[in-house]
Amino acid sequence: MAKPHQMVYLVLGMAILIAVAPSISYGAISSPFKKSKDRSTAEASTRGASSAVFPLSGDVYPNGLYYVTMNIGNPAKPYYLDVDTGSDLTWLQCDAPCERCSKVPHPLYRPTKQKLVPCSDPICSALAQCDAAQCDYQVQYADQGSSLGVLVSDAFTLRLTNSSTVRPTLAFGCGYYQQLANPNAPAPTDGVLGLGGGKVSIMSQLKDQGVTRNVVGHCLGRNGGGFLFFGDDLVPYSKVTWAPLSLRHKNYSPGSASLYFGGKSLGVKQMDVVFDSGSSYTYFPSQAYQALVSAVKSDIGDKLKVASDDPSLPLCWKGQKPFKSLSDVKKYFKSVVLSFVNGKKSMLEIPPDNYLVVTKYGNACLGILNGSEIGLKDLSVFGDITLQDLMVVYDNENGQIGWIKTACDRLPNADSEGAGFGLDGLCRDILNEDCNIYSALFG
Repeated sequence: MAKPHQMVYLVLGMAILIAVAPSISYGAISSPFKKSKDRSTAEASTRGASSAVFPLSGDVYPNGLYYVTMNIGNPAKPYYLDVDTGSDLTWLQCDAPCERCSKVPHPLYRPTKQKLVPCSDPICSALAQCDAAQCDYQVQYADQGSSLGVLVSDAFTLRLTNSSTVRPTLAFGCGYYQQLANPNAPAPTDGVLGLGGGKVSIMSQLKDQGVTRNVVGHCLGRNGGGFLFFGDDLVPYSKVTWAPLSLRHKNYSPGSASLYFGGKSLGVKQMDVVFDSGSSYTYFPSQAYQALVSAVKSDIGDKLKVASDDPSLPLCWKGQKPFKSLSDVKKYFKSVVLSFVNGKKSMLEIPPDNYLVVTKYGNACLGILNGSEIGLKDLSVFGDITLQDLMVVYDNENGQIGWIKTACDRLPNADSEGAGFGLDGLCRDILNEDCNIYSALFG
């Protein structure tokens, strides 16, 4: 879902699910599906919950997203899914048949008649008001992208940290009508992996089937890649900075925060914050954005000049010669700090590496944008750029969200086919005493 400017950046989060009747004006087609039997329980439901770990691909710049390979169906086929903690529904562009789809990396998912989720299924009730033989959906995103389709269910192949492989049957969207910013351009992914806390989320379904606990986390590599995990086997609870999940938002929010730059207050308090891996960049409401830009410009002075001819992002700077990497430019900038107004007084430091990008033009651009200009009002959305080289944990079991600094690219022995991988790099860095539980994954 590309936004304006030539750089591709996403705002998948804050998705809105809408009940769709078969007569909706755009895209509801006559489906060949009939009611299916209730979805089967996972093979691992009696084995006790475990965890699954997946390598990530992508980056903030120039790709503008991080995605994971998921193996779906029987026989299992790979699909690239955009990792989105800002929405609940997982969906694939789908041949049902497809009325409006873009070119995707893999052949379109093609469901069979037996895969349709019936109206009587509780997962459909949580998604929409259904009065037909099929469970239709429409999901819209903050960047005006959308997907319209029907809910289906199929097997997801997951390799767990207890060395077993399970194939739970999970419900997801079969999207046959997509509204994309540039529908003629090839899409980098086959769909979206919705990891929010709602009933239709993959995480909630895995929890209900006893496969994993309702804990999801990611570690987005600053130089690209990283990893995603389901379950809590990897979480170093005592080392993580925790904040209680705010009940004011349905999205993952650590609550309100005060804003600082270079150790000085910017006079912005009660900033509502949401973490959203489906957004490439970070968005501040207008007051906070203007205060930050003013402070940054004042601090830089005449050390750098504004690069008004760089179309990548709204605010860029240039030096005496083109910048080659962030190491060339970060010395000119200071850290942004968020102090959260909650019982634990949690703090999140955003170093220059986590709010700047060096573009192909050799300029340094601010990766914090004015969210009020795209309708986010008073909400602050922390996207991929700010979440880089942090292990971020969304703990729905205990109602908290946490983060810890780590190098997210230190994960050898990756299984690029999407089943999971060994974690010896992570063990060396932050898990230490818990590493014995992963020994079965190596080799």
